[in-house]
Amino acid sequence: MDQDSEREDLVYNARLAEQAERYEDMVTYMKMVARSKKELSVEERNLLSVAYKNVIGAKRASWRVLSSIESKEGEKASATESKVDTIVAYKQRVESELDTVCEEILEIIKENLIGTALTAESKVFYHKMSGDYYRYLAEFKVDKPRDEAAASAKKAYLQAQTAAEDSENGLPPTHPIRLGLALNLSVFYYEILGLQSEACELAKKAFDSAIAELDQLQEDSYKDATLIMQLLRDNLTLWTSDGEEKE
Repeated sequence: MDQDSEREDLVYNARLAEQAERYEDMVTYMKMVARSKKELSVEERNLLSVAYKNVIGAKRASWRVLSSIESKEGEKASATESKVDTIVAYKQRVESELDTVCEEILEIIKENLIGTALTAESKVFYHKMSGDYYRYLAEFKVDKPRDEAAASAKKAYLQAQTAAEDSENGLPPTHPIRLGLALNLSVFYYEILGLQSEACELAKKAFDSAIAELDQLQEDSYKDATLIMQLLRDNLTLWTSDGEEKE
């Protein structure tokens, strides 16, 4: 079987795995495609993203649940040390899995994808994706490892932002990938760095810039773009009200 046929089979299997909601399998197939050192098509890029997003999303949700249980158990007068220790050990197991998944996709992006990215769209996509997975690491790490993950996330996000906003080769303000970058970078500023004003300013600028060019939005990306714009606006409303309450 030649390389192109093998690649087609892997992509088809990844689509099947997605429909069956078997995202670990989907990751396995798309890892092999991504490591081929050949630029990914838009569909392949999206399949890779969906696969890892679902795998990491389930583990992040597990970690949040366990953190909540740990906090509640610790507050109980009747809490036993053995129960808390059990929760902590289980949470550490999930953290180890989060580490493995994040480090794996970050290595793939660095070693196989950034170097083959030829378009502004793909460069923004991969730098943004790197920022996302460093942010996921920063969500559960503490002290120096958290600071390092946050610094790496910021660096990747800003590289994506520079490419997206390039006056000659960048993406229009209504492009879903540029909007998604603004959404995730503003969440990073708010949740990881605690920079509320910077988060609000970034989200508002992205929303306003997209509104100004909404009439130029292509029909095939209208739904994605307007959905992200709604999320930007929702976050702005939430973060602004949070700030007012703190004052």
